[in-house]
Amino acid sequence: MKLNQIAARPGSTKARTRVGRGIGSGKGKTGGRGGKGQTARSGVRIKGFEGGQMPLHRRLPKRGFRNTMFALALNEINLDRIQTAIDAGTLDAKNPIDIDTLVKSGVLSRARDGVKLLGGGEIKVKADFVVWRASKSAIAAVEKAGGTVKVLAPSKEEPKEPRGKNARFAAGIDKPKIIESAPAPKGGKKKADAKADTKAEKPAKGAGKAST
Repeated sequence: MKLNQIAARPGSTKARTRVGRGIGSGKGKTGGRGGKGQTARSGVRIKGFEGGQMPLHRRLPKRGFRNTMFALALNEINLDRIQTAIDAGTLDAKNPIDIDTLVKSGVLSRARDGVKLLGGGEIKVKADFVVWRASKSAIAAVEKAGGTVKVLAPSKEEPKEPRGKNARFAAGIDKPKIIESAPAPKGGKKKADAKADTKAEKPAKGAGKAST
């Protein structure tokens, strides 16, 4: 074989399509861009445009929340991985297991913002963990083996007192005061007015007697 006989494998390369080189080439005249208009030009982005009406991606409701500003990058680790390191002798269960000991023992490659302990697998020895977060199953498994789990993450704050008249009323804080009024007389307003008129017309006792 000579140098001039060396070639690329068939199908590994593809010849560039030369556009605008005559009608006979198949890509002449418009160069594969079709007719005139907006789509015949470069830099046009009309995908999702629906003629001026509200597009579909804006009609659909938004759901969920992604906390990117205060999110923590945690190392998630299962109990079976801890047990494997203890059995191999790289991790000493007599000392508290935290992120530094996990990195030194090679269980974790690097320390991020903390460790989250998960309940996958089983732990057979007594061990004390100091982690940022821990699942309920992991805490139960560690305590069952005689160990403890110290969670460093702050507990969730209690819900704040609602503000605003409507919010406080909905929460049952500000309940409207019920003022009990005297019962209305039977017969309605007209009967009550008639009783008042008769009382006014009735003379007082002794007012009609003449003096001797």
